[in-house]
Amino acid sequence: MSRPLILILTFVFVDVLGFSLILPLLPYYAADFQASSIVVGLLLSTNALTQMIGAPILGRLSDRYGRKPLLITSISGTVISFLILGWANSLAMLFFSRIMDGFLGGNVSLAQAYITDSTTKENRAQGLGLIGAGFGLGFIFGPALGGILSAGGNYALPAFAAAGLSALNLIGTIIWLPESLPPEKRNTSSEKSRSKFSLRALIEALQRPCVGPLLSVVVIYSLALTMFETIFSLFTQKKLGLTAQMTGYVLTYVGLLVVMVQGGGIRLLSKTFTDKQLIFGGSVLLTGGLLGWAFSPSLPALLIALLPLSLASGMLRVSTNSALTKSVHPSEVGGILGLSSSMNSFTRVVSPLIGSFLLAEISPAGPGVAGAFLMISAVIITWQQILNVPDLDCEKAN
Repeated sequence: MSRPLILILTFVFVDVLGFSLILPLLPYYAADFQASSIVVGLLLSTNALTQMIGAPILGRLSDRYGRKPLLITSISGTVISFLILGWANSLAMLFFSRIMDGFLGGNVSLAQAYITDSTTKENRAQGLGLIGAGFGLGFIFGPALGGILSAGGNYALPAFAAAGLSALNLIGTIIWLPESLPPEKRNTSSEKSRSKFSLRALIEALQRPCVGPLLSVVVIYSLALTMFETIFSLFTQKKLGLTAQMTGYVLTYVGLLVVMVQGGGIRLLSKTFTDKQLIFGGSVLLTGGLLGWAFSPSLPALLIALLPLSLASGMLRVSTNSALTKSVHPSEVGGILGLSSSMNSFTRVVSPLIGSFLLAEISPAGPGVAGAFLMISAVIITWQQILNVPDLDCEKAN
């Protein structure tokens, strides 16, 4: 593996490690300021809303000015946002921290664009799978470390630890990470239309015969997975009575499963199956995993249900991004990954609100059941519009 790839994988690991220190603790942190379940959902949604706006802009700018300058900008925003989170003495400061991190938090989509620059179509799924492995490793150690640091209810300490990790990332990116997109491959003024991001650009992307169905599946599985990720702490707290520390350990288990899939499993799977076949299989598995989560009566049952859910998560995230990068012009890769990230962020706006309402007002099983019904539609779209469309037809159409 080349030095730049090692550096970018290390970058993703450290970035997610910092983020996952905080994610499972936010409901407990917000509770210190008497926040209700609905307010916690709003807190998570605010971060997602601003990331929905910021990620595609960062992606398009990286197509024009290179990946490294935008990575530096993004990581700097992450450092500052974690510091604000650590100093927070009110709900308003918690919200401000999440807003800043959202606007400048396109780190992972920029890293995916970097990997795309550095790989061929044949080994792209493996490269993006390694990004997923770095992501999963962060989730193995982050929640557990966050649980340890937050012992006794000190939620500021994990925030400052996350800021320190992000600062190390920033220094490493500035000093050691080379640029992956040389000037001759960037969007020029003559390609200005490709670098613009607008509602019209989104509509046009959704209308493209190969890109549109893939983005639709991204939205659907992101809605389902985000409902799981953002409501999971509330679910374990209210239905199973788990502490913040125990929830962190369960998420560590999920991270370990994701690493196994994306670090090695996806390499084996991609040798046997196409990206589109993996999307279909992942959609079916996620449907079953979400139903298992919804009706888990105990911690052992939950751990079993998380097996297919984690496998599906790893398969879908890698295979959809790999398929998207193969369906657009090379100068559009950063933009399309930013757009995919933006649509993922959109789901983080609505999913916490829907999930918290279903959990509080309907049933703890509500978020999982709703996610399973969503995934049934993804299975249908994949079967009808993605699975049987040859890659050559996509290249001609797009």
